[in-house]
Amino acid sequence: MKFQYNPPVIIKRMFPAFRWESRVRKILLTFDDGPVPGLTEIILKKLDEHNIKGLFFCVGSNIRKYPSLAQEIIKEGHTIGCHTYNHSNLTSPDFNPIVEIDGFNRLVNDKFGIEVKYFRPPHGRFNLYTNKILKERNMVNVMWSLLTYDFKGDLAKVKMSVSWCMNNNSIIVLHDNLKSQYILSESIDYIVKEAAGKGFSIGEPVECLN
Repeated sequence: MKFQYNPPVIIKRMFPAFRWESRVRKILLTFDDGPVPGLTEIILKKLDEHNIKGLFFCVGSNIRKYPSLAQEIIKEGHTIGCHTYNHSNLTSPDFNPIVEIDGFNRLVNDKFGIEVKYFRPPHGRFNLYTNKILKERNMVNVMWSLLTYDFKGDLAKVKMSVSWCMNNNSIIVLHDNLKSQYILSESIDYIVKEAAGKGFSIGEPVECLN
């Protein structure tokens, strides 16, 4: 099981504008797939307890169904990023990347007046065409350096990934997804505790990615 995402050097050279890790010596917490009723609220409460601002890579169809939850993410001072409109694999011929990305961006702009800056490809799958689309829209592709496997629903795996692999510039992936619901609150607590024990700080999206 690979907790760290270490792409070959040639990939990083081909996509130099991508964010593979935080650009400062601070950790960034990111949450994929939401918003989800009954779980997004728990995440927001826990982040508020720890005074953390996170980056939520939301799915457009979920925002359409639960706009009040997306509004709450924004109201609490967090950042919404694009995880496509339908959580689609953009390297598959079955999906149109422009439709998926632009559909999401229009939805968020129409509902909340926000220009979406950050993007994360579902399943981490991208290609040169994805890169071209993002450059044309002045968007930043945010990958990650630490995958917690919280979607396995096993807190022991999360603790292992964090204790072994967390660095002072990690971009950590958690999931606003029902697969993680029973361990997510404790996972956030554990990350905060481990970061403090190692002398690491948790930063905000803008300072970690710009």
